[in-house]
Order: sequence, then C-alpha cells, then structure tokens
Amino acid sequence: MGESLGLYLHIPFCRSKCDYCDFYSLAGREDLMDGYQKALLAHIAECGDLAGKEVVDSVYIGGGTPSWYGAQRICALLSAVGRRFRLSRDAEITMEANPDSVMLKDLRKLRRAGVNRISMGAQSAHNSELACIHRPHTFEQVEQAVEAVRKAGIKNLNLDLIYGLPGQTEESWHESVERVLALEPEHLSCYGLTLEEGTPLARRVEAGEVLPDDDMQAELYLWTVERLRQAGYLQYEVSNFARMGFQSRHNLKYWMGMPYMGIGVAAHSDFGGCRYSYVSDVEGYIRGVLEGGELLDSSERIPERERGSEYLMLRLRTVHGIEQWEYRRTYFMNFDPIAARLQEYEQRGWAECSGGRWHFTPEGFLLSNRLIGELLELQEAATLENTLEKVHGNQIPGR
Repeated sequence: MGESLGLYLHIPFCRSKCDYCDFYSLAGREDLMDGYQKALLAHIAECGDLAGKEVVDSVYIGGGTPSWYGAQRICALLSAVGRRFRLSRDAEITMEANPDSVMLKDLRKLRRAGVNRISMGAQSAHNSELACIHRPHTFEQVEQAVEAVRKAGIKNLNLDLIYGLPGQTEESWHESVERVLALEPEHLSCYGLTLEEGTPLARRVEAGEVLPDDDMQAELYLWTVERLRQAGYLQYEVSNFARMGFQSRHNLKYWMGMPYMGIGVAAHSDFGGCRYSYVSDVEGYIRGVLEGGELLDSSERIPERERGSEYLMLRLRTVHGIEQWEYRRTYFMNFDPIAARLQEYEQRGWAECSGGRWHFTPEGFLLSNRLIGELLELQEAATLENTLEKVHGNQIPGR
C-alpha cells in the first residue's frame, strides 16, 4: 500500500461569481444540481473501486461554494465516500463555505456526517472592499458564520483573506488582519490578489482601474508574516499559516507531491503515476458519468524526471523545503549546482538551511517564481550534462 490518499470533490455551483475568480464555477444554475448530484454519487462509486485498498486520510469539498449546494447533498456525498473508500478514522474532512450560506442547523448536520474542518472565504473585514469585488456577504456575516461554526462543535476553522484588493490601503489591510485574528481561527490563508485573464476584474483593470502595486503587496505580505507569527500562527507555505497541529493535511498533499484523487467536473488527480482531469462542463460531465460520454479532459503518465522538477517547484513553496540526499536518492540527479545557487540566495536573505533542509525566507517567497525558475534551469542543464556524459562514455571502447 502506498501513501495515504487525498480525495477532492468539486462542487461548481455558486450564488454569484466574484470578479477575481477564474475557477470553474457557475452562478444561477441550481437547475443542474440534482443531475450533478446523481453523477457525483455514481462517480464516487467508480473511483472507490479504482482506489482499492488505499486509505483516504483527507477529504476536501471545494468549489464553487459547497455550502450553497446544500447540507443534505453534502451529507449524502460523505456517506457514499464512507461506503466506497477506506476512510481513516481520523480523516481530515474539509468543506469550503461562504459566510452568506452558512446556517447552524446545516453545520450540525455536516459535523455529524463527518465534516471536521471549515474553510471560509472572509477576504476582507471592510464591506466596501467586499462589494468592490462582488463578494455576496458582509463582514458581519463572517462574524455570525464563525459563531455558528463554533456552536456546531467544529474546532478547525480556516479563514481566507486577500491583499491587493481594489481600494485597499495599508491601514485597511492591517484592520482586516486584526479583526480576523479576533475571531481566533485555527488556520489563515492570506493570498495576494492575482489578475486572471478573462475575469471581470481583469477587464476593469484594462479599462483603467488601479490596484495596489507589487511593492505595496510585498510590504503587506511581509507585515502579515510577522504579525501572524507574533499571534502564534506559523507559516508553513507561501500563503498559509496555522496554529500548532492545524496545518491543512489535504493541501500538504499537493505541495509534498502525495497522491490525490479528484471527483467532479474540472477536477484534477495525481494517482497511480498518472495525472488526469475531467471535462470543464457540468452537463458534459453528467453525460460522461451517466451515459458513458467523454469524461476525461486530459491524461498523462508523469516521467521521473518531471517529478524531480515538481519536487523543487512544490516543496519550495513550503517551509519544509528540500534536502539534497532526499533529492539525489529519489531522482538520481546532481544537487551540487542547486546547492551552490541556494547558498547565493542565502547570502541575499532569500533562503536558509536548517536541519539539513533548504527553504525560502519570507523575502524569498516573494521572489519564489523567479528563484524556482532559475533552479529548474540549473536542473535541466545538469540533467543534459549527465545524459551527454553517459552517451560519450558508451562510445569510448573499453570504458
């Protein structure tokens, strides 16, 4: 048996679509919910057979807005997962929620069904900033939803915040962080706003709307890392902070290169040495599952060399980082050029080595896309050099 498996269920339905969102989700299509539920239940059964004896120790119900989908449907999905998969007794079971669709009676049902972690999109403590990105709630609703989560007996709560929002200032961001800290979540995800092509917000910026610039976002990020450290939240990934023992088990599977299986429209999987995804069309997905239509959007078997690149890309997003003998032993690649470059980063305050493991500092995380790109170029050069040596070596008689 391999590593424990993570299971992801995608719920694409939303009350409304936020201006910055480019995830596959639909607003105003409640008419498709019953058909989608039927397809999901059938697909869970199929995937349970595929997983065999693999133990599932994390289930993540994401979206979209799962809380908008309805507690009764979510409970039925979890019941099916419990029957079809080998679910560990201490599995982390997360459901995403928006504050406007959280009700105490539903949360109690969900907790009895197994949900033990809620991930909620607060995004800002300022109603003007929320309205500017068309979030369907106020911060007062965030406070009420957090109270309901606690009354339901759920003891693991994540709240999302976004910095770099339209109209946001240094002062308003600091206020958002402080007001969210006052709610005492176990976990915080603090994301820098990214403009995704084709979103309403991207079109607004193209039309002339001004957002906080990169320098301001960097200042907000570094302030946040230090403020959360003071409040007892340890950074364990670029954008994620948790009290001791409350790191997201499921999300760590993505960053640590562990197997996960996605079920639902547009869901992605990395399982059995293969990476695959399903069609990004709800009606097409329903037909694919229930009528035998085309279901897969992409599928590829990942060579070990690419896994070595992923090791650098994903683990350097975390404070766990990378270790040379782990790298050499697993991927049979030369770590020396990477180590030399990491030492240069260390001199600039971008990386540090502790316990034999290299990881980026908060300042390094700000530059991580560029720095990881440089390390991947070194890896590619080292791999090419090793290949040429083998080719030339085989051509020398008697060698």
